Amino acid sequence: VQLQASGGGLVQAGGSLRLSCAASGRTFNTATMAWFRQAPEKEREFVTAIRRGSTTTHYADSVKGRFTISRDNVKNMVYLQMNNLKPEDTAVYYCAASRTEILSTLRSATAYGYWGQGTLVTVSS
Repeated sequence: VQLQASGGGLVQAGGSLRLSCAASGRTFNTATMAWFRQAPEKEREFVTAIRRGSTTTHYADSVKGRFTISRDNVKNMVYLQMNNLKPEDTAVYYCAASRTEILSTLRSATAYGYWGQGTLVTVSS
């Protein structure tokens, strides 16, 4: 599976951005799709995930109510709508795919075998 993320940029606090992630190749291996982010000098952290077989979505507490993940299984796309952005949201955002839909591990980066190249989101105060 190849993942291509796009949509990052510079935005003022309170603004919005929409990230996109296009999956290609063996897309049947994208049972769970997720977004992670990594700020400078910090570890990569879970942001949100969505499983193919479920409409249930999962969010980190820090983004709950502001970010929305969605997927289009026909187009093999995943989106991250980010509203009311804060300076602490500044990071490189990575989309990731997992072959499994195991609920207990979807917040762990080690559960994802496929990663996109990342797209930079910068939120100015």
